[in-house]
Amino acid sequence: MTGDEPDNTAVRVAMWRALHVAIDPPPHVLVDEIGLQLAAPDEGWQRRPDMDPVRTSRNRASIVARARFTDDLVAGRVDDGVDQYVILGAGLDTFAQRRDDLLDRLAVYEIDRPGTQRWKQGRLDELGLPAPSSLHFVPVDFESGASWRDALDGAGFDAARPAVVTSSGVAVYLTRETVVATLRDVAALAEGTTLAMSFMVPFELLDADELPALQGAARGAQAGGTPWLSFFTPADIVDLARSAGFRDVRHVDPTELSARWFADRPDGLRPSGAEHLLLATV
Repeated sequence: MTGDEPDNTAVRVAMWRALHVAIDPPPHVLVDEIGLQLAAPDEGWQRRPDMDPVRTSRNRASIVARARFTDDLVAGRVDDGVDQYVILGAGLDTFAQRRDDLLDRLAVYEIDRPGTQRWKQGRLDELGLPAPSSLHFVPVDFESGASWRDALDGAGFDAARPAVVTSSGVAVYLTRETVVATLRDVAALAEGTTLAMSFMVPFELLDADELPALQGAARGAQAGGTPWLSFFTPADIVDLARSAGFRDVRHVDPTELSARWFADRPDGLRPSGAEHLLLATV
């Protein structure tokens, strides 16, 4: 790692999304192999322990489910007239490359570390992948205490108009204080703004059969320098969102995602019970 590269978690997410297409039978919840092209892992990437097709299947399902949820949310809000989309901790997100059907009506703002964004822009150029004029890279050095809101405004975002804001797979790596501050920042945006944020529930709320894999993943994250810091019960995250100023707040349980996109699959693929979603509107 040079500092100008995505972290291991972003690469793993990109590989799981591609693995879903490679090994899971259709219908696919999400078709995304562009992140894999960006990451360009070694040829034997599918043989990595964290790509084990059985042991990590529920993690893989959760990753594609949350991406499909946010894709559908953004498309629906665009149809309602919302024309701004903010991705917090964008990593190797590929929405702007996959959903060109929306980009004539939507400005996309990807927020991430400066080095990661330089690397990503370079990879897009190398691969000849589109970086349309409606896509805005917003570099924020979080470690220096920089404000993502200030950086967003400086990139042309109109705080007087509603937006969709998403944060996927980020909250678990943040302190509780930072999560609360993020909720307040988003709740201060224009009326009609919608936030979709994933969060991890405490291990004691999980089924016993999921614990070994998730405890192993937590140990791996710790060893890799990206420890899991924050867990929330659904009631806790809903209370925090309401206290932050959101008007409508809803907890989206993994069973709801399973009913939408995984019902009656012959392979039994289904999302993990560890990661849930918060859906909140200003």
